[in-house]
Amino acid sequence: MAKPKKSKPAIIQVDIVSDIVCPWCWLGTRYFFKAAKQSKHTIKATWRPYMLDPTVPVGGMPYREYMKSKFGDGPSNKFKAMREHLEKAAPDVGINFNFGDIPMRPNTLDAHRLMRWASGQDSGDAAAEALFKAFFDELKDIGDHKILAEIAGEIGLDSNLVTDLLSKEDDKNAVREEIMFFRNLGVSGVPCFIYQGQFAVQGAQDVAAHLKVMEEAASLPINS
Repeated sequence: MAKPKKSKPAIIQVDIVSDIVCPWCWLGTRYFFKAAKQSKHTIKATWRPYMLDPTVPVGGMPYREYMKSKFGDGPSNKFKAMREHLEKAAPDVGINFNFGDIPMRPNTLDAHRLMRWASGQDSGDAAAEALFKAFFDELKDIGDHKILAEIAGEIGLDSNLVTDLLSKEDDKNAVREEIMFFRNLGVSGVPCFIYQGQFAVQGAQDVAAHLKVMEEAASLPINS
């Protein structure tokens, strides 16, 4: 019986559609980048914005108040199981969730604007990691402009310039349009990893799943 042909090393483009307040996104992207390091292929990731709840007011909401409005007075068994799974899986990929102490549920539009600027300076990965950690682990309000400017400075961006940009409206519509583009493609949940512009991997899939998909994607041209 003939053995399946192994793909040659290739350049694989992956669009990562995510939201900073999505815990599955942090976990899922850690799995993805772990797989990317193990793959023989060159993986080029581009971060794309998504807002799980664009109705959150600009100033955000107290986290417990927000969760109560979404899930009622007490979390369901399904919600508890989800949280327990996340907390159990997190240490294996070096992350920490402090769900019980998160103070604010922010509107994430400005965080996505920071991601956009950082990606333009080849710092998208660093920005995403810093924002996830700030929200879930360090319990910071990532809707606050001061916090966003501090994060920008920590990853090598000009914090004063970011402060100035955040005070303006210039690219808000561009971010909203990009979010709508992916919604129109059928993205209804995150994380979503779109390989070569042709097919998607939904959710926080493990390392083995991404390695398999990377092999499949290696034979496909980039559909831009």
